[in-house]
Amino acid sequence: MAAFTASDVKALREKTGAGMMDAKKALEAANGDIEAAVDALRAKGLATAQKKSSRTAAEGLVGVAVTGTKGVAVEVNSETDFVAKNDQFQDFVRKTTDVALAQGSDDVDALKAAAYPDGGTVSDKLTENVATIGENQQVRRMKSVNIANGVVVPYMHNAQAPNLGKIGVLVALESEAGADVLEPLGKQLAMHIAAAFPQALTADDLDADVIERERKVAAEKAAESGKPENVQEKMVEGAIKKYAKENALLSQLFVIDNKTPIADVVAAAGKEAGTAIVLKDYVRFQLGEGIEKEESDFAAEVAAAVGG
Repeated sequence: MAAFTASDVKALREKTGAGMMDAKKALEAANGDIEAAVDALRAKGLATAQKKSSRTAAEGLVGVAVTGTKGVAVEVNSETDFVAKNDQFQDFVRKTTDVALAQGSDDVDALKAAAYPDGGTVSDKLTENVATIGENQQVRRMKSVNIANGVVVPYMHNAQAPNLGKIGVLVALESEAGADVLEPLGKQLAMHIAAAFPQALTADDLDADVIERERKVAAEKAAESGKPENVQEKMVEGAIKKYAKENALLSQLFVIDNKTPIADVVAAAGKEAGTAIVLKDYVRFQLGEGIEKEESDFAAEVAAAVGG
């Protein structure tokens, strides 16, 4: 019996873009381990680098709020998009985000225990919502940013209501420059972040485990080239540098012109303003990021491929 199911084949294809039979063979070789199968396909050149998937299935809303030099993003999940459009649910996300802003931390448990504007705690109101709306809901995560001087610029991509939507971004710019300079710059940078999906501010901030995984994939790919060992080492280092450049915000190419690194965009804005501007921090919350629902209506061809 196969150590994987039709849903695993479908999930692997969605993660990698690989063909059905390639996905099936990779899962067979990996004994059903999807992540190992992803790396095997990438090493063989049958899949592109896996970014955090935008094929997210969890519903709900991301809320953002800013006051002065601090801001926060909060994600609240629901079971269906129908609930996300519910006025009661939207009011809860908005008020909970405001509570989080006042709290100024990243502690979800503390947020749930905090006083809710309508009485009780955030957790109490959430329980009430579940009972009255009739659908499971959860405060999933929050992230705060703050700076000493400058602005925190919020941006909501495809907002369903003011400061509520599916992709929320905060950009923290530290500078003596005025809001008339910083806010337009922050808006452009936020739109870039929403589109380009950076994984960290700088290359040094990238997750060490992720870098190690990329290194292993690059090493396997280099080994299959059959080139001398010293050349393989250069290939691996080149691949890691490329990955870091493409995934660290400050080295990403600005989506507006696709040629200027974000660090240079910020430096040029500071030069024009006559004072230094530092992109100090950012937040990008995409609804349901890292969560996937189970599917039950898989294509017959996928089921046939697994059973064949």
